[in-house]
Amino acid sequence: MIELHTPAEIEAMRPAGEFVASTLTTLREEVGVGADLLDIDTRARELIAQRGAVSCYVDYHPSFGASPFGKVICTSVNDAVLHGLPHRYRLRDGDLLTLDFAVSVDGWVADSALSFVVGTAREQDLELIDATERALGAGVAACRVGGKLGDVSAAIGQVCRGLGYRVNLQFGGHGVGRTMHGEPHVPNDGRAGRGLKLRPGLVIAIEPWLLEGTDEISTDPDGWTLRSADGSRGAHSEHTVALTEDGPLVLTARGMSSPAETS
Repeated sequence: MIELHTPAEIEAMRPAGEFVASTLTTLREEVGVGADLLDIDTRARELIAQRGAVSCYVDYHPSFGASPFGKVICTSVNDAVLHGLPHRYRLRDGDLLTLDFAVSVDGWVADSALSFVVGTAREQDLELIDATERALGAGVAACRVGGKLGDVSAAIGQVCRGLGYRVNLQFGGHGVGRTMHGEPHVPNDGRAGRGLKLRPGLVIAIEPWLLEGTDEISTDPDGWTLRSADGSRGAHSEHTVALTEDGPLVLTARGMSSPAETS
């Protein structure tokens, strides 16, 4: 069921978006070479507890997960791109890290992700991250009342394919509200002018993710972590966006550092 939210409800979602944004900003500033993925999860738990928020991940157990996730943040490293289950691993110079984080504050959910390089960056990694951020910005810009959901997907896909990347359609964006994953599904490619009509009050997570050399993925033995089938690196950018009569409102904006941060 697709839910449309009132202006008052969208305002009530702002604290969740602000907390998710601030947590990702804090973690990006704190995480460096030598940081352990389990320590990142512990730090995220501390911030959740301080805020009085509720993790959307700990008890999350969808059909594609082997068991309840058990952690509060996804930490995907290098060739891992989605659903990275934190484990004992110390980050090395040049590692490409994706953090994906979702919580509920006062009953409202926000969901966001970012990728960055720890230490010395390879140019290819920076290009990959930039591609996901540019695709996210294009998707946000296409969130216009009166348009179609296909406009959002097509905008994302056009950027990705235009930069030479293949697009996987198994996992994409989704509706957000009282729960983390709701309708509609938001594919990372599609046809403009098709699909659901975009109406005020729709709140969706837009999340382009790309792999450097393939669009095929495999699942780790942990039952969660998704990796590229060829060992190439991946990146993932995500924001929670509300559609309003005045245009798209990025609830998880972390500033104005990239097109994806603007509305």
